Amino acid sequence: MSENGHIRSVPGVTELLLVRHGESEGNVAATLAQQAGAHVIDVPARDADVGLSVTGREQALALGRLLAGYPDGRRTPVWSSPYLRARQTAELAVQTGGWQTAVLIDERLRDRELGILDMLTTAGVEARLPEEASRRRWLGKFYYRPPGGESWADVVLRLRSLLADLDNRHPGEGVLLVCHDAVILLIRYILEGLSEQQLLDIAATSTILNASVSRFVRPDGRGEWLLETFNMADHLLSEGVPVTQHSGDADVHPR
Repeated sequence: MSENGHIRSVPGVTELLLVRHGESEGNVAATLAQQAGAHVIDVPARDADVGLSVTGREQALALGRLLAGYPDGRRTPVWSSPYLRARQTAELAVQTGGWQTAVLIDERLRDRELGILDMLTTAGVEARLPEEASRRRWLGKFYYRPPGGESWADVVLRLRSLLADLDNRHPGEGVLLVCHDAVILLIRYILEGLSEQQLLDIAATSTILNASVSRFVRPDGRGEWLLETFNMADHLLSEGVPVTQHSGDADVHPR
């Protein structure tokens, strides 16, 4: 549908493949910090420059072997978040899959900006910024905006713009997006017309797996999207590549 809720008069994108980047060094560091009860996540670089772990590279290669068998996929447009971990995933997968397409970078696919909370664990926020922790609990994850950062609602605004551009640039085509866990959830929110409650229920119970694939289709490029596959990682399991799940704060509902 268009932004005003009317069915498009011309066809847009017919298929969206949503891929979370492979496991990153930041994912590993964040999980270790949470498990240790640490306040600060020991990452080697700013968030945009954190690359894939060794396991993450294996996952990206396995994704590429999945793409190699994708029907008519060699010319499918590929768009990626500018963050290093996503770009590496996209480039490795496209090269391994033999796809004859360039990876297009778009900043609207970047991860949510955390602002003052950047590099802090949940325990770190509670200990160092108790007023922000309280405000986050009160507002819930969809509307809470940390100082200097973004709420999920803010991310939705940029994603609506991106999806409109994809419809205009790739009518009648499928598109592969390589991005981040929150971005995938919020694209679901947009395409399925979810409520805040429905979105947060999914977020509280689902962890988007590294290098997983979710697939939306609408064969004529108009009307309602159908979620055909969500969070699929069979391509990792079939090759014995580790399936990793690094989730953020699961306390997402307002209270």
